Amino acid sequence: MEKKILIVDDESHIRMLIEQTLEDLEDEGATLLFAENGEQALQIITEEEPDLVFLDVMMPKMNGMDVCYKIKKELNLNNVYIVLLTAKGQEVDRQKGLEMGANRYMTKPFDPDEMLDVATEILNIN
Repeated sequence: MEKKILIVDDESHIRMLIEQTLEDLEDEGATLLFAENGEQALQIITEEEPDLVFLDVMMPKMNGMDVCYKIKKELNLNNVYIVLLTAKGQEVDRQKGLEMGANRYMTKPFDPDEMLDVATEILNIN
């Protein structure tokens, strides 16, 4: 079964970094999708229903917290696993992200190995 991963960040170099981190998963049948802002992310999530979303918090048009809330609390797409990515590592930010429906929270700069481990675990790829 095809697995879809959506990478959402308004900074192209970070999208590329995540893509490089996860590109080996394409050999395992995963498809990488990309969005550069929250509105675009929301559209792709509702159309494609990716299995996993790496979602930046600080973005134009709609931030990651709002996207997360819409997906989990309004659209009830609970099968979409959301990992919020943020430079804000404070506990209060992490708590807010989890309240918005995020499944996990990773701070930037992220560890590529940890990101790959999360993806393989969530998508059940060995």
